[in-house]
Amino acid sequence: MNRLMVGAVMVALISVAGGVSVAVPARAEPSAAEIERQLDAAWEKLEPVIEQYNGIHAELQSNKAKSAALQKKIAPLQQQVELSQGQVNGLAARQYRLGPASYINAVLATGDPQSMSDRLAMLDYVARSNNRAIAGVVAARDDLVRQRASVEALVAKQKRLDAELAGRRKVIQAEVDRLETLRTRSGGGSSASTALLRIGSCPAVNPGGAAGTAVKVACAQIGKPYVWGSDGPDSFDCSGLTQYAWKAAGVSLTHFTGAQWRQGAPVSRADLRSGDLVFFYSDLHHVGMYVGNGLIVHASRAGVPVKMARLDTMPYMGARRP
Repeated sequence: MNRLMVGAVMVALISVAGGVSVAVPARAEPSAAEIERQLDAAWEKLEPVIEQYNGIHAELQSNKAKSAALQKKIAPLQQQVELSQGQVNGLAARQYRLGPASYINAVLATGDPQSMSDRLAMLDYVARSNNRAIAGVVAARDDLVRQRASVEALVAKQKRLDAELAGRRKVIQAEVDRLETLRTRSGGGSSASTALLRIGSCPAVNPGGAAGTAVKVACAQIGKPYVWGSDGPDSFDCSGLTQYAWKAAGVSLTHFTGAQWRQGAPVSRADLRSGDLVFFYSDLHHVGMYVGNGLIVHASRAGVPVKMARLDTMPYMGARRP
């Protein structure tokens, strides 16, 4: 062991024996502005997961309704099949008891050859009609059963995805909660962008009609809290807010940004008018409502109430008109 190494070991031993600890530089707490940046970055990861969750949840509810509707259709068809089958079984049982010759004699007994021929034709017609009816009803029932099985398989898949997304969301939410705690500890308040037009009425001229109603309702929600998965009336997430506002105008939208992008007519940025849905980020995970003068109303993220913001504060991807 060389002299330098021995010296280093001795210093370490002396430090331990003497209770001397090596000083570790204190980690500076991040500033309020830095925490806001961290929150925004974390939220950009969280919101796509929330919107995926919203999409799966909406599809899940739709599939449950389809399954229930199919079940209602299957029940009367099953009764019809059983009734028709019972009629044919009755004919078969009667023929078995009497025997072929006796059965024909009992059913067709008459001294009139023409009448006997007519009755034989009628018997054949009834038998074939029953068979056709049963075959048709059974085919329809089996088709519905297959459809229901397909829907129920999809519902089971949706439930698994629902649970998976909820788990992913929980992990990211824990990080957002940590950052919110840091912000509170550092004394950071609302950022300037958060405070922008947080309270106030929409500046645009009301366009009237359904769009006017949607704009008025959206603006009336300013100041209400963001809650993921919520579609009002007391709290909202981004697609929940636009769904709520347009529902008041008589237009049904799905609580999912991807679906809302497909449910409206494309609108160029130059032709935007109040009430249009505006979408942001390359994966379209955020939506707001355009209210004129280059402003939108949107539910941005946890800890920030429904507010107005400038259209150019986020990466703009396009617009749709419900």
